[in-house]
Amino acid sequence: MRQSELNQVIQSALKQVGIATDVDTVRFPNIVALFEDAFERHSARKACTSLGHDLTYGDLDVLTRHFAAWLQQESGLKPGDRVAVQMPNLIQYLVVVLGILRAGMVVVNTNPLYTEREVEHQFNDAGVKLLVVQANVARNASLVLPRTPVEKVIITELADLHPAPKRQLINFVAKHVKKLVPPFVIPGALSLRAVLKAGSTLALTPVNARAEDLAMLQYTGGTTGVAKGAMLSHGNLVANVMQCDAFFASHQLTGAGDVFMQPLPVYHIYAFTASVYSLYVGAQTVFIPNPRDLDSVVKAFAKYRPRLFCGLNTLFVALCNNAGFRQLDFSALKVTLSGGMALTAAAAAEWTQLTGCTVSEGYGLTETSPVATSNPGGAQQIGTIGLPVPMTEVRVIDDGGEPLGLEQAGELCIRGPQVMQGYWQRPEATAEVITADGWFATGDVAVIQSDGYLRVVDRKKDMIVVSGFNVYPNELEDVLSKHPGVLECAAVGVNDEVSGEVVKMFVVARDKSLTEDVVKNYCREHLTAYKVPRLVEFRDELPKTNVGKILRRELRDAS
Repeated sequence: MRQSELNQVIQSALKQVGIATDVDTVRFPNIVALFEDAFERHSARKACTSLGHDLTYGDLDVLTRHFAAWLQQESGLKPGDRVAVQMPNLIQYLVVVLGILRAGMVVVNTNPLYTEREVEHQFNDAGVKLLVVQANVARNASLVLPRTPVEKVIITELADLHPAPKRQLINFVAKHVKKLVPPFVIPGALSLRAVLKAGSTLALTPVNARAEDLAMLQYTGGTTGVAKGAMLSHGNLVANVMQCDAFFASHQLTGAGDVFMQPLPVYHIYAFTASVYSLYVGAQTVFIPNPRDLDSVVKAFAKYRPRLFCGLNTLFVALCNNAGFRQLDFSALKVTLSGGMALTAAAAAEWTQLTGCTVSEGYGLTETSPVATSNPGGAQQIGTIGLPVPMTEVRVIDDGGEPLGLEQAGELCIRGPQVMQGYWQRPEATAEVITADGWFATGDVAVIQSDGYLRVVDRKKDMIVVSGFNVYPNELEDVLSKHPGVLECAAVGVNDEVSGEVVKMFVVARDKSLTEDVVKNYCREHLTAYKVPRLVEFRDELPKTNVGKILRRELRDAS
């Protein structure tokens, strides 16, 4: 099928659900201009909240200006230098990140739960000059800093931007009562509060970054090898926000004054872009510092009654099984977004039944800033990742690189203004995934339906081959998760002398009386014989990344 014909199918589908096909992805020359525009339009509105304290858009404007001015005049850094940010979901995250961008420097988001090895690799690979780290997670960084190019460190505590005496109380309890701050020593480290105070006396020099200038190094691939820095430009970030804005018209969000709840880690590109979009439309982002503390999510949900909720499959399952969450009033909730991992039909159905809000699953990667597709409001198709966002081309290809037609499974490729510039200092790795004419190969196997919606069948590397038949773990997990006795499950392939591979299913039981025979018999009822798991292993929990993705590779390696 020719690309022009496929593009017509997609554009027709977008028009049918009321989404513009032509979006001004260059409305702003850089991401700084976008959020400075938001500061001006929404100055008095609440912009973000964490641990019970709010910052208005006007507050963000002032504080980011102070931080940026200090970076320009006191840090010794120059435009283009890399600054690592290592902290959970706190309001000072936005102050720091937006300040870095405002100073003309490059953000290197760093997972707060990284091991020493991972921190050292990322700082060295990115050539980080300055680190801003939250005290609770500073220990690992402190142990490797002498072996990195980091020249300066700024420490922030949980409640640094809260007013006194609440600030002192929260920070004291975290450190001395709850013992949440492991001991560390970083000679010469500065405090964020001192830096902001110093910056308040300095003038900021506006930096007019070009669309092609680097804005962020967002690291990816750490669970499958050496983590690589995806180079996201100012133009990439602006384009994706504008693409999302056009798509959200179908959800009928008012934007200004709405409450968006963000329990997912904002250092992850999914949550980051959602938070920048929230700023653009004038919403209030409620940050949840630790979503694994379900009680804190439930309390925040009850207090702020969000209109939009960002989540992923594992979080939906956990919340729907939480007694406190099940008692909440969900009447304000109008949009639930799912991304980061496949959404099972069982989880989607349970969430919709409980909250009355249909889940809208989307798809993206770090390399696409991240949003590439999403389900439109009022026209969601559970089991699909929706339609491509405006100005985005998609295609599927076979193993030889040849384009396939509709309803044929192949590797999904994406082309659009949100596709990264490449991997930092890795031209060979870049050339492996981006063609000369701009197509990014995702590594995911997908089908483009005749109506333009897409389904992800699975990751190419997760596919199981049983006696020559392709078996996709997502399908197996989606089927078994519908069993009332199953809380979570994950399928992997294990070597077999006869059939090459057989299916092994890892199960977290909701009903502790669940047996291996029951699991296999249920699968036999719903799956072709070669897809039925040969092996079943029960576990108390499944290994996951910090954003909740199940680590199939870890399960496979342990089999």
